[in-house]
Amino acid sequence: CGLVMAGITCAFVHLNRVYPDAGASYAWVGRVLHPDLGFLCGWVVLVTSVLFTVSATIPAATATLLLLVPATSPSQELVTAVAAAWILAITLVQVRGMRLTGMLQAWISAIEILVLAGLAVTALVTHSSQIAALLARGSFAPTAFTMEQFAAGSVIAVFFFWGWDVPLNASEETRDSRRTPGAAAVLAVLVVACAFMAFAVVTLAVLDEKEIQASGTNVVFAIAEKLVPRPWSYLAVLAVLLSSVGSLQVSLLQFARTLFAAARAGEMHPRWSQVHGRWQTPHFATWLNTGLGLALLALSLALPGIDALLKASINAIGLEIAFYYGLAGLACAWHFRSQARQSPAILVFAVAWPLASVLALWVAAALAMRTMDAITLSMGIGGIAIGIVPLVWSRLRNR
Repeated sequence: CGLVMAGITCAFVHLNRVYPDAGASYAWVGRVLHPDLGFLCGWVVLVTSVLFTVSATIPAATATLLLLVPATSPSQELVTAVAAAWILAITLVQVRGMRLTGMLQAWISAIEILVLAGLAVTALVTHSSQIAALLARGSFAPTAFTMEQFAAGSVIAVFFFWGWDVPLNASEETRDSRRTPGAAAVLAVLVVACAFMAFAVVTLAVLDEKEIQASGTNVVFAIAEKLVPRPWSYLAVLAVLLSSVGSLQVSLLQFARTLFAAARAGEMHPRWSQVHGRWQTPHFATWLNTGLGLALLALSLALPGIDALLKASINAIGLEIAFYYGLAGLACAWHFRSQARQSPAILVFAVAWPLASVLALWVAAALAMRTMDAITLSMGIGGIAIGIVPLVWSRLRNR
């Protein structure tokens, strides 16, 4: 799945070199393919960002309570309240400007990766035989899984990777906007791929299937409990907390910049394109995401449990990400199709690889949908389809 995501990364990098825009995929798809497809692409970015406020803040809230009151089993109401507090805190950072946001994100990522790397090295030393068994050829044989299992895992992997494209949304606020964001996206994909592959191996080597299921949102802490003594194991909880907070931060940024770009183009209300006079951020757009996220968190209390909510939102987001990543990949291949005849590099990295990635993403999403429940499908497909309503409204208003 990392190879598939690398193909989409190539598409984003090449399109950003031609059209640096805060809207990123929204702007590129609308310009290259069709404005209506661009609108739906941007709409899906907005929907996934709002859904992600649940997927990101619930692990952050769970980790926070585990650090503060480890002896108690928090209720879903308490977890939801702490999650809401985290959304508000990160929003306050976001609206204060990109410099503060970037500095905080850098520290969060550095600490998180350092803790995870320490756990991975410890597992390599203490569970080397189990890791060697996992990496045997049989684990990678096509007969080791069904197509449905592979598709379901691919949708979750798409969710894992999601976020590397946010530097492209910050291109208008970045020096050397045609190159620096693309380099950041490539580096992000490499780091995420290495981190998740390493930690997937560590998880399967240290925990059995029952322990993984029982750990729920605390799987990293469950691993640390087996690898290092307390209180050092609580560093893993800190890593989960920082990871969730950092992910929420980039999600808020992507929502605000995409909505800003759509409003600037006249496809959304102009209030969302207003920039704060002092901090130079689209603060109204940022607060809109926060308000919608808080409302969704409140509605999440109707679901029976946190794990069910996480599973539904993660799979739904995976479907929606596959949709808009695929459109961006198609836009890149279509835009560079004529140049591919003169340049082998363009043929491979701007046309062939992105097209192959689009096909893999959409086939995996279609197969995974066959095994999803009604709630997940309504969140995933419904989130895309409902975008037709604001699309029609926007076209009638502009006409």
